[in-house]
Amino acid sequence: MYRLAQISVNIIDQCVAQGVPFAREYGGLLANRSFGGAQVSRTFYARGQTGQQLLLGAYQALEKEIAKGGVSMFPRSEMLDLIVVNGRARGIVVRDEVSGTIEPHLADAVVLATGGYGNVFYLSTNAKGCNATAIWRAHKRGAAFANPCYTQIHPTCIPVAGEYQSKLTLMSESLRNDGRVWVPKRREDVGKKPGDIPESDRDYYLERKYPSYGNLSPRDIASRAAKEACDDGRGVGPGGRGVYLDFADAIKRLGEDEIRERYGNLFEMYQRITDENPYAVPMRIYPAVHYTMGGLWVDYNLMSTIPGLHVAGEANFSDHGANRLGASALMQGLADGYFVLPYTIGDYLATARPEPLAPDASEVKAAVADVAARTARLLGVKGRRSVASFHRELGRIMWEHCGMARDAAGLTQALELIPSLREEFWQDVSIPGSGEELNQTLEHAGRVADFLELGELMCRDALHREESCGGHFRTEHQTPDGEALRNDEEFTYVAAWEYAGEGQPAILNKEPLVFENVKLAQRSYK
Repeated sequence: MYRLAQISVNIIDQCVAQGVPFAREYGGLLANRSFGGAQVSRTFYARGQTGQQLLLGAYQALEKEIAKGGVSMFPRSEMLDLIVVNGRARGIVVRDEVSGTIEPHLADAVVLATGGYGNVFYLSTNAKGCNATAIWRAHKRGAAFANPCYTQIHPTCIPVAGEYQSKLTLMSESLRNDGRVWVPKRREDVGKKPGDIPESDRDYYLERKYPSYGNLSPRDIASRAAKEACDDGRGVGPGGRGVYLDFADAIKRLGEDEIRERYGNLFEMYQRITDENPYAVPMRIYPAVHYTMGGLWVDYNLMSTIPGLHVAGEANFSDHGANRLGASALMQGLADGYFVLPYTIGDYLATARPEPLAPDASEVKAAVADVAARTARLLGVKGRRSVASFHRELGRIMWEHCGMARDAAGLTQALELIPSLREEFWQDVSIPGSGEELNQTLEHAGRVADFLELGELMCRDALHREESCGGHFRTEHQTPDGEALRNDEEFTYVAAWEYAGEGQPAILNKEPLVFENVKLAQRSYK
């Protein structure tokens, strides 16, 4: 974290040079604003689409390097295995998603920057193509997987609209700067229009419970508070799974033009999705899976337990601990890619001095054969049940038993349900078509097969961690007023899980967390 803070200012300069249009004050200086978990305005932003603009800036810089010939890009290729030779990462095996060709790419070092595993829950704010296959296959080749149970639930998402919805939409956390979160105080008012509920009958529960931070309480706290209100029968919208995010006071105070200037693109997106005008009626929001703090274990040089395999951004576990605060996800990825890996990979290559590797080496051929065999096994099931139905059922299990709130009974049940579902998957999954063509069902099946294994590890990690900490909230471990209760005496460590083989329980390795300059203390946002 110290290094990340040191180089974070360089990220802003780098991105500005790449064309990212950060917001600026009238005099030309960079503007900033508050985000969840902070009482001061310290977050640089690009209106309500900071993440998208950062991605566009990075993409443009990459495309420039591709055009110059400095980078070779292989589009529509999916990594399906890691090549390990003499204990070191020496390349990857990919499948061409158009032709189905399976081939190796050899290298002196490998970098995985493949994002997180939030889609194990089926419904998340992640793009549908996001998956855990790259890091999971690396894990099965020997890379330790750290803290898989730590999942961030974002409180500001558009609620689920129906049973067969396949993705959730994130509304920027910046909305909570001016929007006020509330639900009716009385259950009998839930069916009323929000404008018909008088101010005295509204429960602005974040302002009530956390007066110091109010609507800008951290994401995990705001998410659990929304769940508590809905579980109490006071949720709004279809199924009672929503709370109001109301801008009436801000519009009255600042004027509609100012709110339109700040959040116009977000309001337009919300109206297009819900057909409701957020300038006239409150938005409806509900928590959704957004980010995963766990990932492959890495050292200070971002190298995993497999020498030569480096892991960047959300794919590793390193910077965010148990609870990522707002505005920091892309900061980590950009810091790793632009300011850390260029130095640490050079150090690895200088000290390891990899030997030349032939494409027909036995380890390379074995890795390619493993991928081909797994692909053939998937295609050979020829069952009757769709891949999406398995994914949806896994997501329900994960959300109910390893979501915002967990307990031993639910996690134990999940550890019975997931292996059973995995067994059914390998006996009855339906994958039409062949492996020698564009086959998106085959791609999805491979990813769901990995999610079915990863989900079990997440539940196992959550069950063993007998405390509440950040994004991991065990209902048995909370303070009398419902806040997270840590157990620093027994669980001040990174849980780095080691793959033990097919059908064998993962092996837990503990990396102690030693705090020399910061004293551990219980969080309070009251």
